Amino acid sequence: MENRGDPAAPVLQELWEWVRAGQEEVLRSPHLAACCAFLTHVLLCAPFFALDALGRVCERVRMWRIAAGSGPPPSLRRWSECFCRVLFRYLTAVLPAATLLQLLRSPELPEWAPSCWQLFVEVVACFLLFDMLFFLWHYLLHRIPWLYRNVHQMHHQHHVPFALAAQDASSAELLSLLLLALSSAWALDCHPLSETLFHLLNSWLAVEDHCGYNLPWALHRLLPFLGGAPHHQAHHSQQSSNYAPYFTHWDHLCGTYHS
Repeated sequence: MENRGDPAAPVLQELWEWVRAGQEEVLRSPHLAACCAFLTHVLLCAPFFALDALGRVCERVRMWRIAAGSGPPPSLRRWSECFCRVLFRYLTAVLPAATLLQLLRSPELPEWAPSCWQLFVEVVACFLLFDMLFFLWHYLLHRIPWLYRNVHQMHHQHHVPFALAAQDASSAELLSLLLLALSSAWALDCHPLSETLFHLLNSWLAVEDHCGYNLPWALHRLLPFLGGAPHHQAHHSQQSSNYAPYFTHWDHLCGTYHS
């Protein structure tokens, strides 16, 4: 993954040069990663907040909810309480840790953009590596009682999750997932554009996994190797299966898959 330049990718190169020319100081900010992660998470949750609001008055929206017996969509109060918890943990744990990691890393921005193929390969490789690391860590969180009580149990207060709850976890768990995501991109020596795209898609898939809806246009309906929201909601209700975050192959291989 050393070949950063590709004259055959003019769109990406022009985009990268525009970013470097006008925003290089912003990109080097040690606070950027954590701030963008929080804002991205909130913005990606906004459509599901609207669905939950509509679900209180629209039968069609309620039909899209995964479990008919899961009760009404979460209330505004529940969303607000969750938002405050997530914001508090970002300010007190994620922001300081991400700032320190960025200061220690201090990467040089490359001159060349990746080719479209390189971008695709790096993002897919990041997801495969992250999915494996998450599966192993998640399995341990459930199998080791001390880890479950002190790290993971807070996330499982949501037996029927909703979009914002994707980040409603203990500070220790949020930091561990931050390290897994960053390590996946750094271990593969990804281009900053590939790393950024990976983090954006990672945020979206996490939100979609917790949304509580089996929507007609959901990614798991288009890509059968993804588990999606039904797969992850089964994990929240049973807690003994479906440990992988996105793909299903590790759960199939290890006998922990439940449809």
